[in-house]
Amino acid sequence: MPGRKDWPVHEDWPAHEDLALLQTTVRAAGAIACRYFGTDYRVWRKEGGSPVTDADVAVDRYLHEVLTTARHGYGWLSEERPDDPSRLSRHQVFVVDPIDGTVALLKGRPHFTVCAAIVVDGRPACGAVYNPASQEFYAARTGAGATRNGVPIHVGARGELEGCHMLGNRDQFIPPPWPPMQVQNRNSVAYRLALVADGSADASVSLSAKRDWDLAAADIITREAGGTVSDAQGRPLVYNNAGAIQPSLVAANPKLHAKIVTLLKDGAPQAPKSP
Repeated sequence: MPGRKDWPVHEDWPAHEDLALLQTTVRAAGAIACRYFGTDYRVWRKEGGSPVTDADVAVDRYLHEVLTTARHGYGWLSEERPDDPSRLSRHQVFVVDPIDGTVALLKGRPHFTVCAAIVVDGRPACGAVYNPASQEFYAARTGAGATRNGVPIHVGARGELEGCHMLGNRDQFIPPPWPPMQVQNRNSVAYRLALVADGSADASVSLSAKRDWDLAAADIITREAGGTVSDAQGRPLVYNNAGAIQPSLVAANPKLHAKIVTLLKDGAPQAPKSP
């Protein structure tokens, strides 16, 4: 894709205006999601077996209508819409997960989020992650830091894996080589990263593949909060490829991130790479 060596590519790209657009739209979309939380609604299975609900569809419809109307020239990638390959030729692309953590919504757990990012030539340049049930709103844009409910946030300073607060699937943290840790999970992958960004958790690891829409918005938030986000080999995540898939995820402060990647390279078990 052109321009990947120089992010972002457009000097006149209205980053602050785009973040303001995301913040307003994602907050309104979260209000739509909350109308379904704890109520009765239709649930069905899409190809691959993952659940989808009336809430997913309603939030996706709102985000698509508002964002594409405001930015006609931007590409679009969303979990709940057929992929439009024209996004691959666009410099700016909306990457959206209408409800990340649909299982949490279904079970009445306040751990689902509405996520939207603008990816510029392969890298998230601004993003918003909103947990409407807990009223936690995370946002960031390149070079401007990250916030939670408007207050600047920063990753924690913990440098040791042993005893750390880790977010992820417990089944992948089998000792050895993993040391004893406080492991918890959240159905929303984006929420896990947001909790790392604000210092509530020390790290998040996923050894199974994730989709671009799971990670893009939370990626920029975590990095702008001082964290490092990569795959299990330590490589930065590049978005808006044809498959829109990331092989794995490691997110933490730089010191802890380096230790996790070293451990993984030295032979921690790898989970099957399914989205």
